Amino acid sequence: MTQAKPRFRTIEEYLDYDDGTDTRYELVDGELVELPTESWDAGTISLYLLAQLLSFIPFYLIRHKDTEITVTGASAKARIPDLMVVTETTAIAMTGQKGLIPLTTQPPIFVVEVVSPGKPGEDNYERDYVEKPKEYAARGIPEFWQIDPNEGRDVVIVLTLKDGAYQSREFRGSEKVVSPTFPDLQLTADQILRAGR
Repeated sequence: MTQAKPRFRTIEEYLDYDDGTDTRYELVDGELVELPTESWDAGTISLYLLAQLLSFIPFYLIRHKDTEITVTGASAKARIPDLMVVTETTAIAMTGQKGLIPLTTQPPIFVVEVVSPGKPGEDNYERDYVEKPKEYAARGIPEFWQIDPNEGRDVVIVLTLKDGAYQSREFRGSEKVVSPTFPDLQLTADQILRAGR
């Protein structure tokens, strides 16, 4: 017998749900969407950036694949960024709470997503390049990085929020990636894209 996927009207319903597996999901318009298995490179890139950020901010403001963020949508929606930096206020508010940053809490100041393989029109591409930028902009996240290590792209895109929409700048090869939030982060696109190689 096939079991129907649950539908959630609220974030609270989602937080109370446990399917008894270790499957990682994001909540999209009230429905569970199973996250694809992450590549080794994607994990290495996000860990490399985490290690670099530790030179500038306290460790407890950095979240790595373990905290969800509520974003706005037609229905209940939550995303799990690869890496994010939160404010002191958010860190204090989240102490003792479940790992989901609600809409009532300040948004992260910096979010990183390592893009999954996919072409325009495919689910991974649409999620990473179309849906998430809209959601993160609506949530008020000032800086969002899309890191695309996939063959043929090899790019770090820095999206900066201005007047409610992201403006993007692409970095490749030996170009130094410019971060408005962390101007002292002196990394080239290649250092990020080739982390661990």
